Amino acid sequence: MKYGEKIVNEFDVQKDLEIWPNEHEREYLIKMTLPEFSCLCPRSGYPDYATIYLEYRPDKWVVELKAIKLYINSFRDRHISHENTANEIYGLLEEKLKPRYMKVTADFNPRGNVHTVIEIDSSKITK
Repeated sequence: MKYGEKIVNEFDVQKDLEIWPNEHEREYLIKMTLPEFSCLCPRSGYPDYATIYLEYRPDKWVVELKAIKLYINSFRDRHISHENTANEIYGLLEEKLKPRYMKVTADFNPRGNVHTVIEIDSSKITK
């Protein structure tokens, strides 16, 4: 196994998703584009590809960039639906970072004449 495969396969989101203290009190927005997301369809096993867009307004914590990359890459061999993918990413980051605002958009490549976009936006969620 090559070193990149080993790191991704051994990534444990609970202990390896590194977060850092936010050193700034001002309001600001962090935007990330993760264009190489892949996972496996839970029904067929065919690969699914997406671009994940993450934006958040941090409060006390920010996510370390290599850690988010490894987390996103850890989906590569998982059988998971589009909806579960977006909800898992959102839920984990919401739990770890407790941001003032967050939006996750999972824009999946078309497959079988279907293009799926899942968006979870904290400003549009009613509790």
